[in-house]
Amino acid sequence: MNMAACHIAGQLRIESEMESFKKDNHYVPQAYLRQWMIDGKVLAYRLIVPHEKSAIWKPLSTKSLAMLPHLYTYFSGAEDSDEVERWLDRDFEGPGLASIAKVVSESRLTREDWNNLFRFAVAQSVRTPAQMQSFIKRQNETLEALLSESIEWSMAQIEAASAVGAQPEPPPVVEPYSKLPLKLQRVKNEDGEDGIKAQVLNGRKFWLWQIEHVLKSTINRLPNHRWTILHAPLGVTWPTTDNPFMRVGVGADGALSLEGGWGVPGTKLFMPLSPKHLLFACVGSPPPQRGTTLSLAEAVFYRTMILTGACRYVFATDTRDIVEYKPRTVCREQFEAEKKGWAEWHESQSREEADYPDL
Repeated sequence: MNMAACHIAGQLRIESEMESFKKDNHYVPQAYLRQWMIDGKVLAYRLIVPHEKSAIWKPLSTKSLAMLPHLYTYFSGAEDSDEVERWLDRDFEGPGLASIAKVVSESRLTREDWNNLFRFAVAQSVRTPAQMQSFIKRQNETLEALLSESIEWSMAQIEAASAVGAQPEPPPVVEPYSKLPLKLQRVKNEDGEDGIKAQVLNGRKFWLWQIEHVLKSTINRLPNHRWTILHAPLGVTWPTTDNPFMRVGVGADGALSLEGGWGVPGTKLFMPLSPKHLLFACVGSPPPQRGTTLSLAEAVFYRTMILTGACRYVFATDTRDIVEYKPRTVCREQFEAEKKGWAEWHESQSREEADYPDL
């Protein structure tokens, strides 16, 4: 092969590798949203728009919906990695979507199908931008205290082991922890004694670490709820959103919460699988028979909760009453600020992640 041919072959290989990198990350799978298609498009209602003349319902292709570039990309310390996107696709989306197709066609579901649906739902409960923002906010409020407590506990364990001439037990190795964006360094405290300072990068890489921890470890300890499929009554359809999995609990004061616990009795866990089908479980209660058609009052409740959980988009085949219940915000400044933030997202996160290489 001559030099020119080698150069062309090398260039083609580089271009092929670039094309295969999964940078356009759909946090709600395209094949899932296709259940809401009308004439090849999905009707989308955007909840923040720049001006009053913005279309209220806009038919869009699934390729452009619920997608952000590099949402799941992270900088490993040497290069960008799309392994999280590929893993979600392989282990959760693929199996889950195959079982959703069986739900929609009213086919018999196997035990494996129910497990696929459960895993798909848990993945959706942690992988959306709405959940990322909630996670980062929660860490901003609690992480410093948690790190301090963890370090104090670790130091106490080391001191206790040293006092009796023993070696402290090493922490168990869990694969997701290898990507924890953590820095540990020795410092002198106010008394001049040696101490340890811990820093965690609270951003994309920490969130992705949490997703892996939930879906590789926590998921195996979640209660084994009994799931079913509920049908919408005649004249009612389920919308879906950019944050489609719901955990609706009831607080001590009787107020509804969208942060219901997976193990708290009475928490309703549900997610629309199509305009007709609703995946459902209620913690601590046996489910209705599969295919049960809800009453109109029950359907209104679940439909309302689905809309309440929306972050930036609602998708529907029947648009009646949605705009009235969930008015959009018209604000150019907020719209442009969010647009700019996501445009700079990958570069800014990667720059910070470079200081926190994989452990």
